[in-house]
Amino acid sequence: MSENTARNQPGEHRRSDLVVVANRLPVDRVNRPDGSAQWVTSPGGLVTALRPVLAGGRGAWVGWPGIADFAADPFISDEGITLYPVELSTAEFTEFYEGFSNATLWPLYHSLIVPPELHNAWWDSYCAVNRRFAEAAAAQAAEGATVWVQDYQLQLVPRMLRELRPDLTIGFFLHIPFPPAEIFRQLPWRTDIVDGLLGADLLGFHLASGAQNFLELVDELGHHSRGVPSVREVTSFVDVADSGRQVGVGAFPISIDTAAVVELAERAQADGKPQRLRDRLGNPDTLLLGVDRLDYTKGILHRLQALEQLLDSGELNPETTVMVQVATPSRERIEHYRQTRLEVEQTVSRINGKFGSVWRPVVHYVHRPMPFAEIVTLYCAADIMLVTALRDGMNLVAKEYVACHSDLSGALVLSEFTGAAHELTEVYLCNPYDRDSMCEAIMTAIDERDHSPNISRDRMSHMFARVNQHDVQLWADSFLAAMDKEG
Repeated sequence: MSENTARNQPGEHRRSDLVVVANRLPVDRVNRPDGSAQWVTSPGGLVTALRPVLAGGRGAWVGWPGIADFAADPFISDEGITLYPVELSTAEFTEFYEGFSNATLWPLYHSLIVPPELHNAWWDSYCAVNRRFAEAAAAQAAEGATVWVQDYQLQLVPRMLRELRPDLTIGFFLHIPFPPAEIFRQLPWRTDIVDGLLGADLLGFHLASGAQNFLELVDELGHHSRGVPSVREVTSFVDVADSGRQVGVGAFPISIDTAAVVELAERAQADGKPQRLRDRLGNPDTLLLGVDRLDYTKGILHRLQALEQLLDSGELNPETTVMVQVATPSRERIEHYRQTRLEVEQTVSRINGKFGSVWRPVVHYVHRPMPFAEIVTLYCAADIMLVTALRDGMNLVAKEYVACHSDLSGALVLSEFTGAAHELTEVYLCNPYDRDSMCEAIMTAIDERDHSPNISRDRMSHMFARVNQHDVQLWADSFLAAMDKEG
């Protein structure tokens, strides 16, 4: 999509009945070989799920275009969605995004795996940017419209938006875990953020436990909660103090575009890509796979250390075992991320130095973005997927791997601290903080594959059916339906 073509500019301004507000627009700006620019749709389940209700001028998406100090006019994406860019300066990107969002809130919400940094200047930037997003959403929303705000970067937007436009129905969904009240209370701005969230009509979390954490918190901060959170419907509420309003609270487990992933996997299999990949890797007896952002929450270092232990003990043979670890670059200007990369890469080097041979490393490490079609080929080829996050709201990689195995091959080793573990209950469950637990899960998966294949296939059968039924469209539809009731 060209950046400056008239056909992609919105015509006479028409406010939208549904507005999605997210930190990022669902597009990336890339340069063509001739130097011209174009907007390319980003991969992601959210735009896929909302395309039917946003396309054709029926809805709008408000978000940052992904480039600091870059102003862009509204335009229409190749998906037919009207996009309204919100500009961020370089200083705001540093303080609002890298700072408060990802060095303060991210570690706090992920159970203090690293200590959060607390800076008043970052908080001031967070407030200012949230105000800008709220104003942009208010300008695009029609009278009585529905506005769906996404994720931890924009937690003040619901309250700000309600003050600007009390006629709107406002929903908010948190894509990361919500921590226990005693952790959240460490945040100096805890009351401001809770008040911001309570501007919504409906608050959605991945798990009932996250919703329950929020309910316990608001009780402690002077509001009143009632009911027990349930999945995909609203059975618990917060009575907002001194306002006469109630806010619905529910669990809406996010998922993937299962049909699209299955189609990609079947196409890769038909083209023989997974087998050619295994051939290039030396046709190992066991191919292990990890696919993650290079984030300290993902437990990459922990799984590498488990692999090293299994190689040291002789339980895995380095001549017949290969691991591929894709670690997509992420937030590399933040110190904890730089340290995580250093430790991961040192461990990869140590394993290959101890157990690899010329032309045959044990660990193939990729530190760059990969096209999703290539990731799907890796999913199809891998015997065992390792998802060992220390804390994760859901983890869609686990579901993508399952979707790529409609033939019921493969095995999934999954951390008990992921949201996906509450849905994919037939996995080989592990505690990533316990190296022996990870080693046992890996070896059980291998043993069942080799000696009890019917058990292994039965596990995958149940998980595939669940991922096939509970896809991203169900997630979006159930949330929007619940919001209609609350509005």
